[in-house]
Amino acid sequence: MSEPADIPHPRDVYRLPGAERAEAAFLDALARGRLHHAWLLVGPEGLGKATFAYRAARRLLGAAPDPAFGVLGASPEDPVSRQVAARAHPDLKILERQSDEGRVRKSIPVEEARRLPEFFAKSPGRAAHRVAIIDSADDLNVSAANAVLKTLEEPPQRGVLLLISHRPDALLPTIRSRCRRLVFDIPPQDTAAAWLADAAGVSPEAAGALLRIARGAPGRALRLARADALALDEAARGLLESLPDIDPSAALALADGFRGAEGPARFALLMDRLAASVRETAVDAALQGRGAPAAHAEAFQWLASLPDEVESLNLDRADAFFTALQSLRALPRPC
Repeated sequence: MSEPADIPHPRDVYRLPGAERAEAAFLDALARGRLHHAWLLVGPEGLGKATFAYRAARRLLGAAPDPAFGVLGASPEDPVSRQVAARAHPDLKILERQSDEGRVRKSIPVEEARRLPEFFAKSPGRAAHRVAIIDSADDLNVSAANAVLKTLEEPPQRGVLLLISHRPDALLPTIRSRCRRLVFDIPPQDTAAAWLADAAGVSPEAAGALLRIARGAPGRALRLARADALALDEAARGLLESLPDIDPSAALALADGFRGAEGPARFALLMDRLAASVRETAVDAALQGRGAPAAHAEAFQWLASLPDEVESLNLDRADAFFTALQSLRALPRPC
């Protein structure tokens, strides 16, 4: 799924609060002449790993350091920054699901991964390094992953690969073993909330609520803000609190939102919030020795998996939603 139009691409982001530890580790390796040829950037989605990759790439491609933009920062007015933003730097190669035409593909094509050796075989034209960013390595299919592995097995001279992964355990062990791992942690709550309130234009209270939904990941919280997640969270809680009664007009209004380009994302987000509310209800009931935790745990599982099932089987989202509501009506009520 592509980003909403008002969320900037990581190549256009020049500040990354909360990633100072990771940036310092990278700069230390660069300063000591011990820069690894491949870096695996790992951590939950929404922590700024792709933003870091572009910040590191600008530095490796010769952008002048600018402390006003952080430890690894460079000014957007720097010539290198301008070239990267225009996707015109000859020493930078990007592998991602989004094609040059803006179409989002199911995976990163193997043909693009097979061009890496040719890219790295050339000497840098304007900088000390050639850099490739894979965003994300999780989106490599088996053939593409093996093509990347061949590049990792023969480290390129003056070449650096930056591989982003939200689920590193799912990558080929041979890919993981040939990369230096750089872990991105959940930033401090106050740092993330201040950034989110400014970026999303929301109140501190709303920023805190969005971060809780996003499990502390500020980038994901920003996407959730743009997707009206707080309203969907409130709607999910309202649906569960009213059961076994269902307000037909409210349910139909929610189902109408499942149409169009944003429909799949809204459906997945509502199922996520329903699942989270079911889980909270089950945990609260279990702690108080009431309710039916097993039934609620089962409901949590099928709600969480429903969006993938709907998309893989090309089911109607509205029908799936109303079927889910009927199943939720049958859940034992805490007493």
